[in-house]
Amino acid sequence: MSGPHLWPIRVYFEDTDAGGVAYHARYLHWAERARTEALRAMGLPHQEMITRHGVFLVVRRLEVEYFKPARLDESVVVETHIRRVTGVQVVLRQVVRRDAGEVLAVLDVRLASVGQGGARPVPLPEPWRSALRAVAEAAPG
Repeated sequence: MSGPHLWPIRVYFEDTDAGGVAYHARYLHWAERARTEALRAMGLPHQEMITRHGVFLVVRRLEVEYFKPARLDESVVVETHIRRVTGVQVVLRQVVRRDAGEVLAVLDVRLASVGQGGARPVPLPEPWRSALRAVAEAAPG
C-alpha cells in the first residue's frame, strides 16, 4: 500500500437523521470498515491475525473532529493513513472527504494489539508489524 488507503461510501437513509444529515456515530462505523479494508488490501486480514496468533486490534483511543456534515445519497471517501507503529500500537489518521475533496471529519485513532484470551496488550505479530511499519515509514510527514 503506497499512500493512504481509500474506501468509498454512499450515505444511505439508515445513516441519517430526519433531516438527511449523517449521524455523528456513523463516522465511527465507516472508519472501522475502512481500517478493516486497509488491512485486507495489504493482504493482512483481521481474521487471519486472530486465527493464526490469537491476537486482534482494538481501539484504545479515538478523537474525532467534525467539520461539515455528510448528507443523504452523497458519496464520501475514508482515507486511512498509517502514521506510526510501535510494538503493540498502531496510530492512524482517517479523513472523511466528499468526492470533491472537501474534508468532513478527521479521526485520530490509536489501536492496541491484544491477546484473545485476556485482552492484555501483546506485541503485534509478524508480518503485520513489519508491513504496517513499512507503510508508516514511507508516509510523508
